[in-house]
Amino acid sequence: MELDILIKNASELLTCKADSPKVREKLRDPGIIENGALGIKDDKIVFAGKTEGVNFSADKVIDATNKVVMPGFIDCHTHSVFAGSREKEFVKKLQGVPYLEILKQGGGILDTVEKTRKATKEELLEKLLKRLDRMISLGTTTVEIKSGYGLNLETEKKILEVADLADKRHPISIVKTYLGAHTLPKGKTKKNYVEEVISSLDKIKPYAEFCDIFCEKEPNFSIEETIKILTAAKNLGYKLKMHSEQLSQLRSAELAAELKATSADHLEYISDTGIHEMAKAGVIGVVLPGVTFHLMTKKYAPAREMINNGLALALATDYNPGTCPSENMQLMMSIACREMKMLPAEAINCSTINAAYAISREKEIGSLEVGKKADILILNARDHDYIPYHFGINHVEKVIKNGKIIE
Repeated sequence: MELDILIKNASELLTCKADSPKVREKLRDPGIIENGALGIKDDKIVFAGKTEGVNFSADKVIDATNKVVMPGFIDCHTHSVFAGSREKEFVKKLQGVPYLEILKQGGGILDTVEKTRKATKEELLEKLLKRLDRMISLGTTTVEIKSGYGLNLETEKKILEVADLADKRHPISIVKTYLGAHTLPKGKTKKNYVEEVISSLDKIKPYAEFCDIFCEKEPNFSIEETIKILTAAKNLGYKLKMHSEQLSQLRSAELAAELKATSADHLEYISDTGIHEMAKAGVIGVVLPGVTFHLMTKKYAPAREMINNGLALALATDYNPGTCPSENMQLMMSIACREMKMLPAEAINCSTINAAYAISREKEIGSLEVGKKADILILNARDHDYIPYHFGINHVEKVIKNGKIIE
C-alpha cells in the first residue's frame, strides 16, 4: 500500500483505544505502543502498530524518534465566539471584589453579551479564526463551541452561524451547542425568558447539535426551569448538555442522569449520589480545572472520587473571556494533575477518547485506530508523563488534521 504519510519510531504511540468511555483502571492506560508506527492514507489511519517489520512506502516519512505520538486534543467545552475581553474584572478579583459586585458594576457575562450583540458577524469570525489558530498550534483538532453571549434569538443565531463559517474555513472541526439559557438578560423576567428560549429551540435547531443550560441559583436557571427547557429540546432532537453543580449543590447532576444528557460539566459541588447516578446512566462528567485556577476559588471538581467510583470524565478548557481565558489543553492537563491529582495518562485519555464521547464523536476521532480520522499530534516528549510535568510550554512539534500536516 502506498501511504500519504508514515510516522515511525515513536518512543510512545498512544492509541487511547476504547470501546466505551474509559473509567477506573482503564483510564490509566493510554494504549502505549513502544517504537510505534502510524500509516495515513487520505484522511484516515490505515495502520497502527510497531515500527519493526513495517515496509510501507509513503509520500512523506516522519521519524518520531524520542517523541510521543497521540490523538489530537478534543476541547469539548468552550464559549469561543465572543467580543471584548474582561481583564479589568481579573484585576478587581485580585483586589477582592466579589463577582456579584462586578455584575452590579456592569461586568460579568452581561458585559460580554453587550459587546457580542454589537459586533458584526465578520468581526466575530475574524476573532474566532485567530483563536482557532492558537488552539490548533497547541494541539486541539476538534472543539465544541457554545452560544450564550447573545441571550436573544438574533445574536444566538449569529454566534452559531459564525461557528459554522469557521468550521468551513478552518482545519479544526467544530461541534455547535445552543446555550440560550446561559443567564437572565437585562429587562427580562425569568418566566418570560424561559418561554422565549423554549420558543427559539425549533428556529435554532438547524444550527446546533446540542442544547445546554446553566443550571444554578439566580440569575441562572433552576431545576424546574432546566427540566422545561431541556425536555423541550430533547423532544426536538437535540442532544443534551448541562452546566451542573458549578457554584452550589442543586442535584443537577442527578437530573443530568435522569434526562440521559450526553455530558454534565463543571461538577465542583457534585454529591456522592450525583456521581453514582451519572455513572449508572453513562453521562460523561466534563471537568474544567482552568476555571477554578483562573477564578482562584480553590474548589476543584472531585476528580479522584469520581474516577474511583466509575464516572467517566473528560477534560476541557471552558475557554471564554470571564472564567477561563485560555485555549491551552496542555495547561489544563497540567492543572488537572497538580490540583485534581489526576495521573498524566488519565488526563490524556480525558482529553482525547473520553472527550470524543462527550461530543458524540467517539466513532470518528479520539483514538489512533484503523478507520478513524487522522487527527494526530507529534510531541517533543519522550514519554507521556513528561507532557503535564513540563508545564508552561508548547510540546507540539507537528499537528496532522484529517491526514494533512498543518503548517
